[in-house]
Amino acid sequence: MRISVFGLGYVGTVSAGCLAQDGHEIIGVDPVKTKADLINEGRTPIVEAEIGEIILAARQAGRLRATSDPIKAIRETELSFICVGTPSQPNGNLDLRYIRRICEQIGEALKTKTTRHVVVIRSTILPGTMRKIVIPTLEDFSHKKAGIDFGICNNPEFLREGTAVRDFRRPPKTVIGEMESSSGDKLAEIYAKLDAPLIRTDLETAEMVKYVDNCWHAVKIGFANEIGALCKSIGIDAHQVMAIFCRDEKLNISRAYLQPGFAFGGSCLPNDLRALSYQAKLQDMELPIITSVLPSNERHISRGLQLITEKGSKQVGILGFSFKAGTDDLRESPMIEVIERLIGKGYDLRIYDKNVSLASLVGANRDFILNHIPHISRLMVDSVEAVLSHAHTVVVGNDDPAFRGVLEKLQDGQVLVDFVRITDGKSEEGKYDGICW
Repeated sequence: MRISVFGLGYVGTVSAGCLAQDGHEIIGVDPVKTKADLINEGRTPIVEAEIGEIILAARQAGRLRATSDPIKAIRETELSFICVGTPSQPNGNLDLRYIRRICEQIGEALKTKTTRHVVVIRSTILPGTMRKIVIPTLEDFSHKKAGIDFGICNNPEFLREGTAVRDFRRPPKTVIGEMESSSGDKLAEIYAKLDAPLIRTDLETAEMVKYVDNCWHAVKIGFANEIGALCKSIGIDAHQVMAIFCRDEKLNISRAYLQPGFAFGGSCLPNDLRALSYQAKLQDMELPIITSVLPSNERHISRGLQLITEKGSKQVGILGFSFKAGTDDLRESPMIEVIERLIGKGYDLRIYDKNVSLASLVGANRDFILNHIPHISRLMVDSVEAVLSHAHTVVVGNDDPAFRGVLEKLQDGQVLVDFVRITDGKSEEGKYDGICW
């Protein structure tokens, strides 16, 4: 394929070199003439393992050259990667001047180009940037329509400095955000030989994925460092602790607990977070990540409460209020907190949870239900139907399989607030509202 790569910085140079090594004909584009000259001399403008040899070989094979003329590059290629920087502004927002400028230049070139061209954003940009800035700029300067006259994709990179070539060859995943399938098909051809999951999705999801990845990596590093500091203060080998922690690939290093939903509760997580935070205080230490988890959880409970109250009806039904399905454990259940706040605000509630109903007759929770939350136990009913016959706003608080058909049972005027994603649907005004979707 004939490909132009705009921006010969870190991502652009690695992408250009590796694509040329794969047999594509690559034109690198950069306004800094020195960078283009280095490429044309078979030298790398960045310091990165392996890339110098790759660029020299690709240049000698005639598959890689560079220019400072964007219009020439567009005319001579069929697909373009935009790999320019998006540095931070003082307020934390992205500086998109380079993205805008490149899109203006590409748009000007597309205006007179007769064959269809695909523009791929590989720079890291916030969700919505494609539709609010990239596409309008390209359309304004080309006088053409995205998705019809030219293709548009978002293709976030997952390259780490020091191992970028290896990461390009063996990525954890390849993500293509596409406006229409034909452009996605063309981009997917480039990655066809890679042994990695290929995920095709919408533009906004692709834009967001890179930020989720990097923020998660930052959280992991910060978390490990806080554990390390605490371990050192009490004479424990933190590397041994974390090595054991990482051996658990069922719960710790896995998809477990990483599905957006409602707040956590139960007898373990809140209790252990408090205990470890207290231990840090005894050592006169601050652990900002660990000590912020409970306040973050509280804010999520408040989000859930707001979702209910903004529906406008005082008649509310709760389906499931143990801290998770399949248990009668009410200890620090976030749904108890929601219920008590609603009662305090004068809401008329009906509540159903088959496991809690059983627990009110026998078991360890009997005393808690009858003596600690009697005001709640008096609101309990014996079926889903009893909740639905009362409530205008129906809240699903845990993922008991019995609740999965509730959406289809709603009558006109009823709305479902879903804390656990019992359906794959997106929020729909006046009928269905998911807390995180």
